[in-house]
Amino acid sequence: MSLARDMDLLRKVPLLADFPDEQLRLLAFSAENVSYRDGEVLFVEGERADGGLVVASGAVMLESDSEADGLGGRYGPGSLIGETALLVETRRPARAVASGATEVIRIRRALFKRMLQEFPDIAQRLFDSRAARFRDTTAALGRVGTLLEQLEREHSAFRAARAKASGDAQ
Repeated sequence: MSLARDMDLLRKVPLLADFPDEQLRLLAFSAENVSYRDGEVLFVEGERADGGLVVASGAVMLESDSEADGLGGRYGPGSLIGETALLVETRRPARAVASGATEVIRIRRALFKRMLQEFPDIAQRLFDSRAARFRDTTAALGRVGTLLEQLEREHSAFRAARAKASGDAQ
């Protein structure tokens, strides 16, 4: 891929969208382009994650042993796989397999962290956006908690009414 094409693709990734052209150019230049054949495994579940992958062409299928995690699915061009791995040491939560001829831009965590250290304004914007997402998630979980409490009260009232009706019938 060309540097300009890589930059255009990286600019479409929400996490990287606020990067100025100079830093995007540096990131695109320093990242690694990797090609995979159809069915080739990019990584396996539980493997140590050393960074993120941006799908440049083709698609990546994520497959997890746990259906409950919601990670499975098909990710096409512009998708960032492993966002958390760009920031902290972690393990891959799913297996990734190329769907058709696939090309990815591999961004190692060490490179990403170095960029954040050298360009603190980017780090601050990233921190602010992650903090906003965290606040949104916390608010959503609060609403879910309130609904669960309401359902529990209704369920308890239903059980009490059923027990009373059962006792009255005897």
